[in-house]
Amino acid sequence: MNIIAFIPSRYESTRFPGKPLAPIAGKPMIQYVFQNALSCTEISDVYVATDDERIFKCVHDFGGKAIMTDKNHHSGTDRIAEATRKMNLKRDCLIVNIQGDQPIFQPSSITQMITPMIEDQNIPMGTLKYRITDEKEVNNPNYVKVVTDREGFALYFSRSPLPFFRDDTSQKVHYKHLGFYAYRSDFLQKFASLPVGQLESAEKLEQLRALENGFRIKVIETTFDSIEVDTPDDIKKVEEMM
Repeated sequence: MNIIAFIPSRYESTRFPGKPLAPIAGKPMIQYVFQNALSCTEISDVYVATDDERIFKCVHDFGGKAIMTDKNHHSGTDRIAEATRKMNLKRDCLIVNIQGDQPIFQPSSITQMITPMIEDQNIPMGTLKYRITDEKEVNNPNYVKVVTDREGFALYFSRSPLPFFRDDTSQKVHYKHLGFYAYRSDFLQKFASLPVGQLESAEKLEQLRALENGFRIKVIETTFDSIEVDTPDDIKKVEEMM
């Protein structure tokens, strides 16, 4: 099976304009993400899908591959869908969405995510979760929470605490959603053709489009957390962790 990774990357950001090009220990953040994606043994190729010439040039300058896409995409998934159409990828490809603002993610977690989809051809989409250990993340809307059924398929994603524990209990468990995705190529195009629904609009979470239209998302638990860069201050945190 041909497995190709895409990194959706746009220049404009309300809290951190030009974030993909922000230097981390002397290299642009997008370069760390790209090289990390390449180090996943199952992935055969990596592309940056961008709407900005500055990002496009930066990727080519460090020897990477980039594809220009339209500026007016509702989500990173929609941007990747356009890129795959431009490449005329085969319908049986597995497409991996690597978040462009997580420069030190663990490549083996991508292996964990795609393994069930390699083993079961009926799974259209997969993603990752991580058990929350810092209680401050539970009530922070920047950290998306997820709950699953007994088979590990998503029931819901939310920026609110999920689930809500009505009674005090020592067994409170919350899972954070890590924003990496895997899709079958044909499902990716189907996803991009669906209208944005009420839940996606409310929570600003693209994966809810799939659930709202009756598609299942396999959620794999990983023991590897992944720090997101949302503001310039987060750069310092990443450099300290490195």
